[in-house]
Amino acid sequence: MSQQFIDLRSDTVTKPSKAMREAMANAEVGDDVFGEDPTVNMLQETVASLLGKEKALFVPSGCMSNQLALKAHTEMGDEVIMEQDAHMFNYETAAPAVMSAVQVKTVPGIRGVFRADDLPPHIRPAIYYMPRTRVICVENTHNRAGGAVFPLEEIKKLSAFCKEREILFHLDGARLWNASVATEIPMKEWAQHFDSVSVCFSKGLGAPVGSAICGTKEFVTKAHKWRKVFGGGMRQSGILAAGALYAVQHNIARMKEDHEKAKFFAKELSSIKEFDIDLESVQTNIVLVDVLKTGKTPQEVIALLNKQNVLISVGTFTKFRALMHLDVSMDQVKYAVDKFKQIFQ
Repeated sequence: MSQQFIDLRSDTVTKPSKAMREAMANAEVGDDVFGEDPTVNMLQETVASLLGKEKALFVPSGCMSNQLALKAHTEMGDEVIMEQDAHMFNYETAAPAVMSAVQVKTVPGIRGVFRADDLPPHIRPAIYYMPRTRVICVENTHNRAGGAVFPLEEIKKLSAFCKEREILFHLDGARLWNASVATEIPMKEWAQHFDSVSVCFSKGLGAPVGSAICGTKEFVTKAHKWRKVFGGGMRQSGILAAGALYAVQHNIARMKEDHEKAKFFAKELSSIKEFDIDLESVQTNIVLVDVLKTGKTPQEVIALLNKQNVLISVGTFTKFRALMHLDVSMDQVKYAVDKFKQIFQ
């Protein structure tokens, strides 16, 4: 084991299993730009049904799915509200400004959660020299909050708030699968409160490529057009869609194992006195560890573990992160824990 790298940098590092590769190799394909790829169509129908939405669109990446939602929902000069640590604000390369010419207004949250009662001061009045508040975005689970689940009751209140003010409501649900498994709340129960939902196949589900954007037929028709403009029109993409379809059909329930590995990892590392871990936020497969008390930067900690063949990544300015996934076993997690304790105890 000591000779192999244990990769906890992200749940995106998973590689397709033999069975998934076989499904991809044997996929029936057609030209998806003409709407003729049967595997893509099956994936889209499956995901739309799972989320209780009228239609879904297969896209190359989670970033594209989120940005297609903003493009389809907004006009130039609109404003979009999201939590200050949101992936869409921090990790999508200023795409709202670049692709949709909209302004992002961030609000503070606790473990990624902001509440409807906090929003009225952030909603723009209908004055011509102010931007129109057009979309409110939620991330579930929340990456920079350590995989914490956005509570369904708060989502219901935000949804009612949006409807009352005629504001659109978007869910960055890249890891919504994890939220569903952790809470045992079906995907469609989460999704029904949003005008649009993006989900990712290439994280905990283990597919090599792809996300989907879901909503009404009218919304997806707009998104489909902009997918082409953004360069996301693909041809025989059923080869990729087959991997995503296999993941949806086989890899959702097993995410519970990733959550158990994350809880074990977090609890064990919390015994290291120089580490600070919010154990209550470890609800799914992500663990954030604050290393400020060690006197080292996350990058320095990463370098130390790299020498022990354990790969982790930067979480925030003072934190590293470790993600559990289907390509790392509990034995490997235990090995990684031992290496941390050897270095810091």
